[in-house]
Amino acid sequence: MKHFAKKKFGQNFLKDISIIHAIIKSINPLPDDLLIEIGPGLGALTKPLLKKTNHLLSIEIDHDIVSWMKNEYSQKSITIFNEDVLNFNFHQFDQKIRIVGNLPYNIATPILFKCIDNIKIIKDLHLMLQKEVVDRMIANPSSSEYGRLSVMLQYYFSMEYLIHVPKESFEPEPKVESSFVRLIPYEHYPCIANNLDQFKNIVKEAFSQRRKTIRNTLKSFINENDFEKIGINQQLRAENLSVSDFVKISNYLD
Repeated sequence: MKHFAKKKFGQNFLKDISIIHAIIKSINPLPDDLLIEIGPGLGALTKPLLKKTNHLLSIEIDHDIVSWMKNEYSQKSITIFNEDVLNFNFHQFDQKIRIVGNLPYNIATPILFKCIDNIKIIKDLHLMLQKEVVDRMIANPSSSEYGRLSVMLQYYFSMEYLIHVPKESFEPEPKVESSFVRLIPYEHYPCIANNLDQFKNIVKEAFSQRRKTIRNTLKSFINENDFEKIGINQQLRAENLSVSDFVKISNYLD
């Protein structure tokens, strides 16, 4: 049965064999890995992953694809969860998980923040994302791509841009280019926020109005004299601050 991509699920199926080989090589799956694939689609990554690992876990929201998967794969080699990844309980396992996937671009950012919330159980992530999102993830301060997503992910993860994936590699062809990226949770954090909730709130508030200075966006948290004590210029915008600058502000208030 031919499966047609559903726009509501942001489906674009990877078909480029050379890209698939490069992705599997980058992941380097081992037989005993607890590997979870998000959005397996029609098996571009699923099938080669099954050849490398003893058992694969798969999260797929599309009922039609799940029905196809149950006929396509041996139930001994794969466990299929027919649910929304945003509601999935990653803490149900007794060992650290490796997450791979071609993420639906319409919910990529919420999935990344869910991974932050579950970071203690994650060994690494290998993800296909819209190139624009990856550019934001790895952006440097004072660049137009640098924002809340950059700060939050760079606080928790070491990230590596791996593969450029042109839109011609998918069926149907999306309107955007894609990138494949690796995220590894820090074993030893480069800087440590004493109060993570406060740190998250400061970052969110600072980027809520990008064109305003931090003197204005953070006025409910900190005053002019405090900025001087910390050694941060209050006339800067959020995009000019490094991850460690945000940590300094948070820890000063704590």
